[in-house]
Amino acid sequence: MTTKKYIYWQDEEMWLGYLQEYPDYWTQAETQNELKENLTDIYKELTSRTIPNVRRVAELEVS
Repeated sequence: MTTKKYIYWQDEEMWLGYLQEYPDYWTQAETQNELKENLTDIYKELTSRTIPNVRRVAELEVS
């Protein structure tokens, strides 16, 4: 099992969030648990290589 960081917040009645590694791919849900399920589904889709040109965040060490 892998763990991934995600950013989330509540906006009125909805929970919104995205995976930290993939900030362009947001989802929403009525509960936090549903949001986690949606984020898991998005992760599976993004890492399955069926979606072309997936943008992601990485770190670069510079001196």
